[in-house]
Amino acid sequence: MKVLVTDGDNRAALAITRSLGKAGHHVTVGERKETSLSSVSSYCRASFVYPDPASDPRGFIEALLGQVSKEGIDVIMPVSDISTFLVTGNRHVFTSSRVPFASFETLDLAARKDRLFETAGRLNIPAPRTVVLRKKGDGSKKKLDIDFPVVVKPHRSRIQGPDGKWLSASVSYASGPDELEQVLRMKKGQYPLLLQERINGPGIGVFACYDRGALKAMFSHRRLREKPPSGGVSVLCESIPVPALAKEYTEALLGSLGWHGVAMVEFKLDERDGLPKLMEINGRFWGSLQLAIDAGVDFPSMLMDIAMEKEVRPCFEYRTGRRTRWFWGDVDSLLMVLLKKSRSLKLPPGHPGKLGSILSFLKPSLGGTRFDVLRFDDPRPWLYETSMWFRNQLGRG
Repeated sequence: MKVLVTDGDNRAALAITRSLGKAGHHVTVGERKETSLSSVSSYCRASFVYPDPASDPRGFIEALLGQVSKEGIDVIMPVSDISTFLVTGNRHVFTSSRVPFASFETLDLAARKDRLFETAGRLNIPAPRTVVLRKKGDGSKKKLDIDFPVVVKPHRSRIQGPDGKWLSASVSYASGPDELEQVLRMKKGQYPLLLQERINGPGIGVFACYDRGALKAMFSHRRLREKPPSGGVSVLCESIPVPALAKEYTEALLGSLGWHGVAMVEFKLDERDGLPKLMEINGRFWGSLQLAIDAGVDFPSMLMDIAMEKEVRPCFEYRTGRRTRWFWGDVDSLLMVLLKKSRSLKLPPGHPGKLGSILSFLKPSLGGTRFDVLRFDDPRPWLYETSMWFRNQLGRG
């Protein structure tokens, strides 16, 4: 079958390209530039360039439509948040291709964190204590019933402006009322904002695949190191059995939405009571996708079968204790710890510090950890990523 994968520089796109290419599918990769992490893979059969979906959504969809028509694409696999929203929101124009993802309306509901936590409350799913600031000024006019430090979150990770362009919104931290006031001044255009108590504990990701409301696969990992080190994407992660409560909460949430396709549900295991606390839902593929494939849950192939309406064998057993490491992401995270002041990094309590971070960075290389990008049967993505990392350090990226 012919598959179009977007966001070629995304590590999830590389994992999809490798998985489906090995299965014999014809994989076409799209990106904003001619060469990308996935387009140089041995499993990529064709590539093309499209306009930036964040600043030119219409041009992006028209470019995809042209490629779909040119190659006779059977299935479209969007990867990033913005691509997934744009493709599912324009599903009606891709009449000859299948898009095995939840509807735009369902994805939008899951992405809205203020609504998500309302849903979690109705389902009795534990979440951090949250105060929603609906508009500018709410944070200073009312007495905030929340303890510091707090995490300041936008109501969604990507926000579409009145002109149709998409903006990235980031998470911030505030240790007291004065710092919160400073943070809120920089959040214009991102309301509603969520103020949440900061949960200390390891991050847990639960990954699922649904076929029109029926659960077909579930997988979990724990984050051992993240970028940035205060909390972000995992740069070293390990496959673990799905924690019982996290599984129960994930099924309740996604079941209530009648989910279709893949999803990642993020929790933090609260050190105070041992309960997983809901963080967010991402209705798309995730950066550490290669770990699930290595452990035996091939989400891209499963989603491909669902798209083609083949019978899908449920997959709930996999190898635990497997690790994958995103090397250059890990290097970036280490450099942040070494070169930046601890206060600016907002490190959580118990972080190992500079010496501990160096020792921790060196330790995985002694074990059986696999690299996320470097694969000896497909080395060009690693060479490309390495060259781009050095170019960026030299200011030429």
